[in-house]
Formats: sequence, structure tokens, C-alpha cells
Amino acid sequence: MKVGFGRVDITPRAGVELCGFGPYLCRRSIGIRDKLWARAAAFRDGGRTLVIISCDLIGLPRRMTERVWEEIGREAGLPSEAVMVHCTHTHSGPSTGCYIGWGEADAPYLEILPGRIARAAIAAVANLTEAQLFYAEAPCEGIGYNREYDRQPALEEALRDDWRPAKPELTDTICHVVSARSGGRLLGFLSSFGCHPVVCCQATRYIHGDFVGVATNLLESENPGATGLFLQGALGDVNTCVVHKPEEEAMRAMDVIAARYAAAVRRGLNAGRPLNVSPMACVLKETAFSRRRADAADLRRLLAEKEAVLRATGASDGDREIRMAAVHAAALRRMLSTLEGGGTLEPPTFLQGFRLGELTMLATPFEVFQAIKNDVRSRAGSPLTLVLSATNDVQMYAADRTAIARGGYASDFAQTIGGYMPLADPHGELAEKLLDMYRLLHA
Repeated sequence: MKVGFGRVDITPRAGVELCGFGPYLCRRSIGIRDKLWARAAAFRDGGRTLVIISCDLIGLPRRMTERVWEEIGREAGLPSEAVMVHCTHTHSGPSTGCYIGWGEADAPYLEILPGRIARAAIAAVANLTEAQLFYAEAPCEGIGYNREYDRQPALEEALRDDWRPAKPELTDTICHVVSARSGGRLLGFLSSFGCHPVVCCQATRYIHGDFVGVATNLLESENPGATGLFLQGALGDVNTCVVHKPEEEAMRAMDVIAARYAAAVRRGLNAGRPLNVSPMACVLKETAFSRRRADAADLRRLLAEKEAVLRATGASDGDREIRMAAVHAAALRRMLSTLEGGGTLEPPTFLQGFRLGELTMLATPFEVFQAIKNDVRSRAGSPLTLVLSATNDVQMYAADRTAIARGGYASDFAQTIGGYMPLADPHGELAEKLLDMYRLLHA
């Protein structure tokens, strides 16, 4: 087969607002710790070409992904189903207009961003060369804990090399590594692991790709000329072992956790076995997910409740409750406008699947919980099945059945940040739709 890699700098200028950690934080960047990249890998076998792009961004809304697809289609002749636009989900990159109140988007940056991302893919196609793929699974422990079902360790405890979560079975413990070599030379690699790549906190204001970006940069520096892509797995309920700490502690911890992840990928690069890559296949499905029922009267009632909070005597924009109410109010007004315009509160989004012979990648726009990933992998016919988050669109959390029944941020509130009603049955629906896609890829 042929494999090619491309990389384009997508770092914004200092001063743009960063995305993540809370509503209306005015979290403007003050400098660039590490550049952000759009990295692409192209694969060609016979007459079919597939491209994966990994962006050091929190996510890309559907409208921007479609612009990327259009440009790649025009310049490289590839259909949208053959191009996967993935994001690492860094919380120390610019707002991309995905979330209400979670950072103000910078219009000039967003206008040129799709073109920059597309150029990485176009370069990867132009760089296609004869190569062989290798695959490895490497132990990857001491990175994260399940924030829904486990406790966060103390800082010094987490930074010990022997730290492990109390419930490792509720996290990822394996790093998947695909490497491409030509004539004994490493052309590039893909690594996949599921964990929120967030070590910093709302007080940190430097631009960087979080621990996965730091780790990928380190591995590229060790392998001059090679390009590395990180593919985010089921991250919805898994945090890094250090998160929301003061800046000095966070930056120290980020380098420690990045070194742990880089060590796992390094083991995978050194232990890969040849990967059978035939046949190659792809599928892109536009689909909608069931959401909790609400009509215009319900939305107006909820909006009135939030407006009462916002109009209360003594309300202060420094109060987190007030800022949260502003997010709710903006989302409810958006939903009301959609209904009054004849639209639906169950907007369609994309699911996408790639097959490279033995390896199957099932990509979603959600922040997928571990239990959903485990369900899909156990029911799929191939052990080499990856479930990816943050791809082609932003649809917030897909929580498992236990979390939905219990309620909370991921099941009840997070969808509002994107302007959506909460999902009705994300575990059941997403698992079935991904397995349907798996069957199409393996038909």
C-alpha cells in the first residue's frame, strides 16, 4: 500500500479566548507554550484512498467540517466519506464556536481554519509513498481515573510512577499504535487512547495541545521527519490523574503525564507487528439521536425560570450561577427559534467508519463514555476495533446507562452548552448505530 503524512500549523495568535472549564470565563490566551497542529495520514490501497486528520482543537462544528471536506474534495478529489476530521479535545486551544459561553470564537481565525486543516490532508495525499503498516497494543497505565465512578488522587500521589486508579477497569489501560515504515524509516504513526487530555485549569492561559500534544511533539522530535497523529478514544468519563490544579502544579504535571503517554507509544512503535490492511472501506452516515421531549411551551417555561434568576436583584456576572443561567437562557432561546422556524430539536450529525483490513475505526461526534466503548468492542467481530470521540462535529457527552439514570452534568446539563436537549438513550442508540456501521464495513 501507499501511506503519506502532512502537517500544518493551526496555532492562533495570542489573545484569542481559550475553550473549556466553564461559562464566560474571559479566558484569553497570553502566550504560546506549544504550537497547535493539524496532522493528516493518507492511506491508499488499489483504487481507494482514505485520510484521517487529527487537529489540536477542542472540536469542530459540523459546518466547519463540511468546509474542510469541500476543499479537500476540490483539491484532492476525495469524497467526504473518505476523510475523517478528528480533534484531540484540548482545553488549551481556541474556541471554535462549538459551545455557548465556553469561550468567544475569533472570527478571523475561524475563517481561515478550514483551509489550513484541509492543506494537511492535501499534503498527506501528495506525499503518498510505498510503505508497510505495523500495529501494537502497549500497556498505558497511570494516566487517568474515571471521574464518574472513582476518586481523584492527591497531587503528589498521582505524580508517583507507581500510581494507579482504584478502578483501572473503568479507564483505558491500553494504547493502540499504528506505525508506517518505508525502507526501515518511520514515516509516521497514529496512537489512540481514551482520556480527557486536560491537566490544566481555568487559570491557565497558555496555548498548547495538553498532555497528548506534548507527548506527540516529543515523539516527533525523537523521530525526525515522522508525523504523529493522536486519536481520542472514549474520554467522556475519564480525567487525567491531575486536573484543575494551579498553573505551576498543572504545567509540571502535564509534562509528567505526557512522558508516561509517550513511553507507552514508544513501546508500541518498537513492538509492532505487520498489519493486514486489505480490504479498505469507509462509510459516512448522517443520523439523528433521540432527545428528551420538549415543546415550545416547555421551553418557554424553562426560559422564564432562567430569566428570573438573571433578573434577580443583586445578580452579578461574577457569580457562576448567573453565568450558567445565561448559558441555559441562550440555549433555550436558540431551541425556541428552531421550533418556531419549523426545525427539529433532534438535529442530524455524522457517524463515520474506516476499515484498514484488520483495523476498524468507528468515529463519533460525542465524548463517549467507557462503558459504551466496551459494549461496542465486545459485540464487534474484530478485537481491533477503536471507538473514537470528537470527530466531524460536536455533540457533547454520550453517557452510559448508569450515569443517565443517576443524572448530573454529563447526562443533564452538558448538551445545553451545545444548544441541544439532553439525549434520551445515548448508550443504547450509539452502540447500535456503531455496530450497524461496523457490519457495513465488514459486509
